[in-house]
Amino acid sequence: MSEPIAAERATVWRTFREAPLAVKTVLAGVLVNRLSGFLNIFLVLFLTARGYSDGHTVAALGVYGAGAVAGSLIGGTLADRMGVRTATVVSMGSTAVLTAALLHLPDFGTLLVAVALVSLGAQLFRPASATLLAELTPGNRQVMIFAMYRFGLNVGATAAPLVGYGLYNAGGHEYTLLFWGEAMIALVYAVFAWWTLPARVRPAAVPADALDSGRSRGGYLAVVRDRRYLLYLVAAFCHSAVYMQYLSTLPLYMKDAGLALFWYTFAVSLNGFIVIAFELLITKVSQEWPLKLTIGLGFALVGAGVAFYGLPIGPAAVVVGTLIWSLGEIIGGPAVFAYPAKAGPEHLRSRYIGSFQFMFGLGTAVGPMLGSWLFLQLGGWVWPAVAVGSFLATVFGLIAVRRPPTVAAEPAPAVPAPQESEELPEAHKAASPA
Repeated sequence: MSEPIAAERATVWRTFREAPLAVKTVLAGVLVNRLSGFLNIFLVLFLTARGYSDGHTVAALGVYGAGAVAGSLIGGTLADRMGVRTATVVSMGSTAVLTAALLHLPDFGTLLVAVALVSLGAQLFRPASATLLAELTPGNRQVMIFAMYRFGLNVGATAAPLVGYGLYNAGGHEYTLLFWGEAMIALVYAVFAWWTLPARVRPAAVPADALDSGRSRGGYLAVVRDRRYLLYLVAAFCHSAVYMQYLSTLPLYMKDAGLALFWYTFAVSLNGFIVIAFELLITKVSQEWPLKLTIGLGFALVGAGVAFYGLPIGPAAVVVGTLIWSLGEIIGGPAVFAYPAKAGPEHLRSRYIGSFQFMFGLGTAVGPMLGSWLFLQLGGWVWPAVAVGSFLATVFGLIAVRRPPTVAAEPAPAVPAPQESEELPEAHKAASPA
């Protein structure tokens, strides 16, 4: 493609239409990958049907969560060392095999290991996919492309319970069709990814100062030495921990306050509808704002919405609070996910992305436990206490986000067919840290 694309606003359809086939494959894979999230939903029912105790199910859920968190870090390493295509095939192929294997394992110990590995394997795909999106998307379109990435995540998360329930019913209330169906979907995508994704993007040039100081092979240690980015990781952790309160602390709070279950289900459905229906549209405008402003505003609105839950106005607090933090999610979400690809040197891009996804995932795992504990200690005052996390995320985010230099309009990178070359031409250069 020869014409520059930065001069025109990156609309949803134009961005998707002009994206390389590899980017479209990744966006489809994000949706497929997220559909496998049914396992977290049906795992308890599956184990209960097998006769395992409540203690066993709690242990399995804990192991599943730990595997998901660890998978983000390992995925960043695999994307760097093995290439995006191999990392993707390993992720989806292992997910397919292990998901089907859960039906045939003889004892709980083996089952627990498989649950950890299938959770870890499903997460390996994400740093690799985000790295490829950043490599093959011009800088002026990365916020929009990551909005599409999040759209796939959200649609997949919404559809996963429905797909799982449909397979469960079609299988006569047994889990064979459910698990094998999801395994086959993952396997088909693994084969499709092998044929359509590039084997490896040509490594970015390592800066001379990195070679002189020995940082070129520093991996995650080099990320840790970036103190400003560490603040961003802390902000991501605080933000995701606060964000998850609607799934854990909010139902406890509403039950204690005597509010009808209808209002909780309405609030959750409202958030899902707003994000899926409006995030891409809002991003058409917000992608042109400075990243520092967009990310800070997103963090602050999430905290404001959560704090609003504490007002003594009954169901109105739940509905209005959800509207506020949903607005923060659709404004800040794409920029929050896009920034790690721009935050550090190109040769460490997959590590920066992997570390972000690790901290974000850690926040989603720790946040519900911390919020529930605070509710037991503070009651209704839990909401201003939790909102402090968003205040910290906002402050740290504003300090951490670097202002990238203005770059000239660039043509979209050309992507050769994978079978023609084992290596891509040098991809679009992300903005270097200020």
